[in-house]
Amino acid sequence: MNPQFQRGTLLYQQGRHQEAVGELRLRLAQESGDSLAHGFLALSLTELEQFDDATEHAQRSIHLAPDEAFGHYALARVMIGRQRFDEARAAILEAIRLDPYEANYFGILASLELTKSRWREALAAANQGLEIEPEHNLCTNLRAQALVKLGDRAAAAATMGEALARQPDDAYTHANQGWTLLNSGQPRQAAEHFREALRLEPDLEWARAGIVEALKARNFVYRWMLAWFLWTSRFTSGTRWGIFIGGYVGQRFVRQMAENSPDYAPLLWFLLYTYFAFCLLTWLSPSFFNLLLRLDRFGRHALSPDQIRGANVLAITLIGAISLLVVALGSENGLLFFAALMAVLLLLPASKIYDCDAGWPRQAMAGITFVLLAAVLLLACASALPVKELHPLVLLPVGLTILVLPWAMIASQFAAVYLIGVTPKR
Repeated sequence: MNPQFQRGTLLYQQGRHQEAVGELRLRLAQESGDSLAHGFLALSLTELEQFDDATEHAQRSIHLAPDEAFGHYALARVMIGRQRFDEARAAILEAIRLDPYEANYFGILASLELTKSRWREALAAANQGLEIEPEHNLCTNLRAQALVKLGDRAAAAATMGEALARQPDDAYTHANQGWTLLNSGQPRQAAEHFREALRLEPDLEWARAGIVEALKARNFVYRWMLAWFLWTSRFTSGTRWGIFIGGYVGQRFVRQMAENSPDYAPLLWFLLYTYFAFCLLTWLSPSFFNLLLRLDRFGRHALSPDQIRGANVLAITLIGAISLLVVALGSENGLLFFAALMAVLLLLPASKIYDCDAGWPRQAMAGITFVLLAAVLLLACASALPVKELHPLVLLPVGLTILVLPWAMIASQFAAVYLIGVTPKR
């Protein structure tokens, strides 16, 4: 075996990807037709997020050996890094067709099915991998994740128990066990596994995200919210959209009934206010509890940079809204009070900016929030002057803003739901 290739693959397995790239390039300088070297180079470049070069080498590996599964596997891994999951799925299916006895390929397929909320297909792929290699770690963990999403917590717990017994020092397995316990409503026990996962692998994002949720779940209000979030996460994107739109249409119908049925109005209005409170909790609680962790001297270290930025944006918006509301309540200015209410509603889009993926979805959400903020500031500034002193060119946009802004706030929530679900390709 070529020494450069041998060192390159060893360095790749050790996670020393920059050094692996150097050795593999030396090998390809000697023999440019080595398909395996191209494939391993693509994998290392993907870890370094050099996606254009990685794609080129994966495709070159396939071109040199189209009937070998490894090149297609490398391309699948590259496409996963680029968040092009449909292309990744097509590549891994081709790898499985060429080599149906490699458990790792079925693990990759299972992970891709999970990203698309295809729980049963993910479970089937993981089970196929375990038929080939019964103790395959990736397939075992993905099987447990699929079982949790399908609501079979007992089977998921048993699967994770077996995995931990086999590999008690595997960080990913501990993190997965933590999420399994979170789904079972056991945040304290989950936190122990997340801590162990981070001890074993400090940069494991899956564990860091889990311990943040476990810390927030110490509060009984967020514990109930987390149960709701985890439950709805089992649904497909289309189903979640159906719940969101159905709730909006339903509350409009109940409101109309309350206005037309005085005898039932107290009960109906109570149901509506309860529903609105629940909506506000589900919408704001993740960012609000991130803000509480941001203010905690221990909790702040668990938050990601994006969560810290999101908490900062929420804090600034909250301080501004409360300040404006206090001033409005101390005056008799109706326009200022309306602007203050809109500033409170501005918390809704502002809290979702950093829930969107980096790139154009986050930029779009930030742009929407900025436009709404500008509208609120326009109303607040206009309220400082008597209506008679407003120039007609100013009075017209103020009037339009009063009419449009409440609807724009509602529309921003639909935009946020859409943008949060977008995964930009790289």
